[in-house]
Amino acid sequence: MKITLEKYHGLGNDYLIFDPNKNELKLTKEAVRLICNRNFGVGSDGLLVGPILGEDKMTVKILNPDGSEAELSGNGVRIFGKYLKDAGYVQKNHFTVNTLSGEQQIHYLNEEGTRIKVSMGHLSFWSDEIPMTGPRREVLNETMMFGSIPYRVTCVSIGNPHCVIWLSDISKDLACRIGRHSEAAECFPEKVNTELLRVVDRTNIEIEIYERGAGYTLASGTSGCAAAGAAYKMGLTDPKMYVHMPGGVLEVEIEEDGSVLMTGDVGYVGKFTLSHEMVEQLRSL
Repeated sequence: MKITLEKYHGLGNDYLIFDPNKNELKLTKEAVRLICNRNFGVGSDGLLVGPILGEDKMTVKILNPDGSEAELSGNGVRIFGKYLKDAGYVQKNHFTVNTLSGEQQIHYLNEEGTRIKVSMGHLSFWSDEIPMTGPRREVLNETMMFGSIPYRVTCVSIGNPHCVIWLSDISKDLACRIGRHSEAAECFPEKVNTELLRVVDRTNIEIEIYERGAGYTLASGTSGCAAAGAAYKMGLTDPKMYVHMPGGVLEVEIEEDGSVLMTGDVGYVGKFTLSHEMVEQLRSL
């Protein structure tokens, strides 16, 4: 049986869709790593497995390129929504998809499904919900050491853990340098996504991102929401803002109850049919 994958991207953050209703393959961690490898595989920032169909429910499993499972991906959810429309699974303008972190509401903003709004859930700054070690507290503007250098950080969960570092200058090199230390710091038992944040004005912020299990990425939906939430919590921005990332711009709105709405575009790259040689290699892993 042939193995086909559909490739999409959200602001340069690219994912492959593995539809279990059309493919038969045991996705071991080793298989996921090979598929996502940009030199020996198809190449992507992760794998979206779905739709996994249940009674009145559709579920997507989000896999990082290292084979680990992520609770949530904002770009991934938007991409999955676009695929469901393209593949004919969904005809409505809005619906619910299940992820490891819970239910996400998806709203199509145009007929093509290329612009999508997602209800991302609620922000939490409480240490036990992020999770972080130490006494229960809201982790706001704390000093933490990464690579023997102190940084002022605000940590937040939006279904997955984030560490937001407010700096006057940010860059890819700095995100990678800090992220390699922060991702696996002992205070984060489930590791952490890291965002370097620069506030431009009350309605615009810039971020650089280092994702756990993936490394440096051009864009991330949950990272954009987490950074926006942290900036608003610290009183640096209005509740509605544009999050500028190397891959593009997301619109983020923080509601009074701490829930987050995220709007962004999705692009379709194409369909990939794996060679017999590649399929046999994956089956052997």
